[in-house]
Amino acid sequence: MHTLRLNAGQVEEAAAILRRGGLLGIPTETVYGLGANGLDGQAVAHIFEAKGRPQDNPLILHIPTADWLERYCEDIPAAAYTLAERFWPGPLTMILRHKPIVPRGVTAGLDTVGMRCPAHPVCRAILAAADLPVAAPSGNTSGRPSPTNMADMLEDMEGKIDGIVDGGPCQVGVESTIIDLTEQPPRLLRPGGVTLEELEEVLGEVAVDPAVTRLMGAGEQPRAPGMKYRHYAPKAPVTVVQGEPADGARYIRRHLADGDGVICFNEFVPLFEGHPVEPIGPKDDPAEQARRVFDALRYFDGTDVTHIWAQCPDRSGIGLAVANRLNKAAGFHIVQA
Repeated sequence: MHTLRLNAGQVEEAAAILRRGGLLGIPTETVYGLGANGLDGQAVAHIFEAKGRPQDNPLILHIPTADWLERYCEDIPAAAYTLAERFWPGPLTMILRHKPIVPRGVTAGLDTVGMRCPAHPVCRAILAAADLPVAAPSGNTSGRPSPTNMADMLEDMEGKIDGIVDGGPCQVGVESTIIDLTEQPPRLLRPGGVTLEELEEVLGEVAVDPAVTRLMGAGEQPRAPGMKYRHYAPKAPVTVVQGEPADGARYIRRHLADGDGVICFNEFVPLFEGHPVEPIGPKDDPAEQARRVFDALRYFDGTDVTHIWAQCPDRSGIGLAVANRLNKAAGFHIVQA
């Protein structure tokens, strides 16, 4: 299969791929997604084949406006529309009860489905032109770091998908926040571009699922993408170092061995001279860290490093999402500086 490259102006060509049951790489504000017609079970099955994705890992349906929620969901709480008014279009996914029209392949057999209205203007134009909900996980081979530009997605998906749309680099850099509205209090299943603090401003109490900070057990059923499996991982093993930034940098310097690489805050790059280093932004700029974390993880797959040390931000704001992605990349192999 030849993967067709499309530019941001070729919206109708992109929508046609989706309508005929094909696979399309789609830019969003979070990461690039691997999209298919979310009402076509066979097309959805091809997503799992292209990614090598476990069948019990549910997908998210992407829609152009909140008005579409009632087409695919039932028992929609008022909080869903309150959140949509505040954060949609944007990097927020809501878990809601689904109607029978949603295929089992999207939901992994659950009675719920994740719904998102993305903010990227090209993505929204494609959704509107296709006139259907698009099921789309991140556009990487399952387990690898998510792609934040077209070139990274093609590295994994060239020849496996029908087309990809170049929408430029992603502005958020980590996947959407996922909030389960079928429980009380609502439960944060995955941190992302909408922060826990922002959700609490709207919803009041928000529970944080244990899977945000630990590995799920083998028998646990994930209720949202990215909860269960080792994820976002480069080829070399990763160790995450938590603690004050300066303490963490000194800890890494003391334990650094030949053949090791480092992901660190910009201020500490000089400490690791002679080793491959990927800075992810200033220590006090978690938004920049979010934009660069997947690029940093992918960078090391082009090197011969045998181990990666990664500095971790604190868990406030979007730092919680960055920490979550690094911890999952490390399989929760974490040390305290």
